[in-house]
Amino acid sequence: MNIKRILKHLFAPQWIIARAFPRRTLAVIEDAVRASEGTHGGELRFAVEAGLDLLPLLRGLSARQRADAVFSSLRVWDTAHNSGVLIYVQLVDRRIEIVADRGINARVEQQQWDAICRRMEAAFRERRFEHGALKAIEEITALLARHFPPREVNPNELPNRPVVL
Repeated sequence: MNIKRILKHLFAPQWIIARAFPRRTLAVIEDAVRASEGTHGGELRFAVEAGLDLLPLLRGLSARQRADAVFSSLRVWDTAHNSGVLIYVQLVDRRIEIVADRGINARVEQQQWDAICRRMEAAFRERRFEHGALKAIEEITALLARHFPPREVNPNELPNRPVVL
């Protein structure tokens, strides 16, 4: 149990999300997701969270485990071609995780997702949140366009609006 981590999460104000991702930035991210999905057969979700609640912290929940839970709760897995991708931003731990559905994981290696996450984290350390998010969406778009070209019928199966948890 890491007391320092627990205290950082419990005392993190919710407004740190608005500082890093103001409404305008969330709208820009939403537009980028919408544009991205027109170029491939995948579905993107962007979720940002300030801190975790006490119980998950006491259980030692990692950012990756939380991202997996958010992937499930947002039903990113619920696409016709198993082509959902979640970008999960955990502000207090300063961690980013990308979780991809099994259809995508069969073609894109985890190391590629991890590299995108680390570049996002580097941009975020410089307080370039919008730039880091848009660059990551651009890189994910290139991967998905290569492995999941758009179909003739390419419905929007998941909301494009970023989720603030």
